[in-house]
Amino acid sequence: MTDTAAGEETFISHLIELRDRLVKSSIGIALICAALMLWPGPAAIYDYIARPMIAALPVGSKMIATGVIAPFLVPMKVTLVIAFILALPWVFYQLWAFIAPGLYTHEKKLVLPLVLSSSLLFMGGVAFCYFFVFGRVFKFIGDFAPSSIAVTPDIENYLDFVMSMCLAFGATFEVPVVVVILVRMGVVSVAKLKEVRPYAIVGAFVIAAIVTPPDVVSQLALALPMCLLFELGIMVAPVFVKHTQAPEETA
Repeated sequence: MTDTAAGEETFISHLIELRDRLVKSSIGIALICAALMLWPGPAAIYDYIARPMIAALPVGSKMIATGVIAPFLVPMKVTLVIAFILALPWVFYQLWAFIAPGLYTHEKKLVLPLVLSSSLLFMGGVAFCYFFVFGRVFKFIGDFAPSSIAVTPDIENYLDFVMSMCLAFGATFEVPVVVVILVRMGVVSVAKLKEVRPYAIVGAFVIAAIVTPPDVVSQLALALPMCLLFELGIMVAPVFVKHTQAPEETA
């Protein structure tokens, strides 16, 4: 067998392995989605997601659906997104299982903790956004609504807003993971990160201003955790580097 044929066979085997991992990830998401469909059900899930908005509206107010199939389609979309979030540990595990054969033993010590921490941090960001940010943001915005306006949000627009905000918070809560990876790969040192701390703080507020609504509450709610998580990454990075060094690096 020539080197070219061997390389093609290896490439194809990697593609097959990737396909199998994607299928397993999809099956995991589908199973959780099916379970959520049965209990508590798409309607109950959307009602729960809508609680912060309903609480900020006048008593007795409800959202509206402007699309014909929106009352059916929107709760189904919410259920699928929730299923994906709940399945993140399984999805990340499949990713880890795909790349693990190509890693050294000391590198594998780094990947699994990062997979677990990535899942927990993303879910933590989503939970922080829902339980802490939404109620304050909607109340803040509602206080500015003129009395001549009836605030009746559309369920599809509300879903888009909620999903974009949750995605933004979930992604930005991954800051410690990014810091650890950069330090471990030698892209930047901990000393350099401490040196650029003021720029990182400014960057956090710039990102918060871009991805959140134009109100101070949501911007501070995103920027401040990002700054704290940046500091957490600086503290944790040396520990990860120490425990994932190759034998020749510690010699």
